[in-house]
Formats: sequence, structure tokens, C-alpha cells
Amino acid sequence: MTTHDLKILPEYFTAVSSKKKTFEIRKNDRDFKVGDHVILSEWDGQYTGRRVLKEIKYITDYDQKPGYVVFSIGNPKQ
Repeated sequence: MTTHDLKILPEYFTAVSSKKKTFEIRKNDRDFKVGDHVILSEWDGQYTGRRVLKEIKYITDYDQKPGYVVFSIGNPKQ
């Protein structure tokens, strides 16, 4: 399992932290895998200090631009 540190814009951070948004579309330049953790750090031109830890539950590249994936995220297993 790998932990990936990723920036996320405030409007998306709010949606993820409130559990309304349960997916990310990202360039797969980090070789994301199911079971990896992502730390999403809110970014508005600088880091705001707000962060959330999620686990990748499912990944697909169906109908995405080349090199991009969609992954579902949820709370990490305890």
C-alpha cells in the first residue's frame, strides 16, 4: 500500500469531506492501486491546512482521456 499526497481545490475538498463526492479523476502518474491511501490537502494557491485521508476502493480508466483514471474513495479500513 502506498500513500499519495494530492492537492484538491476548496469546492472539491468540501464535497469530499462531507462525503458527497466519493470519486476522483486523476492523471495516473502515480500508479494508483486499490487499497492505496490518498491524503487530499486543500489548495487555494497555497495549502489551507485542511486535509482528509481516504482509501482507494475501485479504479477504472473506462472512457477517460489516455493516462487518466477514475477511482472511488472511502474511509480507510481501521
